[in-house]
Amino acid sequence: MAVESGPAINPIEQFAVSPVLSITVGGHDVSLTNSSIYMLLAVAIACGLMAVGARGGAAIPSRVQAMAEIAYEFIAGMVRSAAGETGMRFFPMVFCIFMFILILNLVGLIPYSFSVTSHIIVTVSLALLVFFTVVIVGIKEHGLHFFKLFVPSGVPIYILPLVVAIEIVSFLSRPVSHSVRLFANMLAGHITLYVFGSFVIMLLGAGAAIKALAVLPFMATVGLEALELLVVFLQAYVFAMLTCMYLNDALHPGH
Repeated sequence: MAVESGPAINPIEQFAVSPVLSITVGGHDVSLTNSSIYMLLAVAIACGLMAVGARGGAAIPSRVQAMAEIAYEFIAGMVRSAAGETGMRFFPMVFCIFMFILILNLVGLIPYSFSVTSHIIVTVSLALLVFFTVVIVGIKEHGLHFFKLFVPSGVPIYILPLVVAIEIVSFLSRPVSHSVRLFANMLAGHITLYVFGSFVIMLLGAGAAIKALAVLPFMATVGLEALELLVVFLQAYVFAMLTCMYLNDALHPGH
């Protein structure tokens, strides 16, 4: 006699990319997906926030204006401290990356929404943007002197080849660590929330005596949601800070 089992928990299904509007151009599928819609939404929210914040004119700024000013000053201070005053020309890039990641992370916490930063292709694209910007700016600004980045000063000559090899590998692995850190944290957080949330639903669907136990995973889910709210800010900050540090290497190689 077959035993009927309950619904299986599949925490990976929440990350499925599905087409919303099918578009084919020249035989290539360029459909508008749920992922691209959420990225467009993040851009719209960031642009709207800064458009309202840039109005000015009011003696007492609104909450939106205050948020925009806080975000501006926060990133400007980060760029100056990590890349110096010369790094301020890259402020628009760092600010856009920070706001894009932060808004995507926050939107992903809304129930039944979509977590774009839990996809490695998105985080790798952002990391490669930073990596190639650093390489191009470094070579343009300093020419071959940019490669002094791989030759630390004060290293004895007999171990210099080994140190240079380590520095090159470390530099080339930057996009990996830069992207995987954001991707892994967001992926793990959403999977954990999904599993604990599923436990709540499963226990509520059980017998009367079991339903009372649903409060335990529910409390854990609330606590994890609060922790994840901290993580989304932290991960956006870490990604932007590493971007500033890498840009500093391009502007001041060997320092």
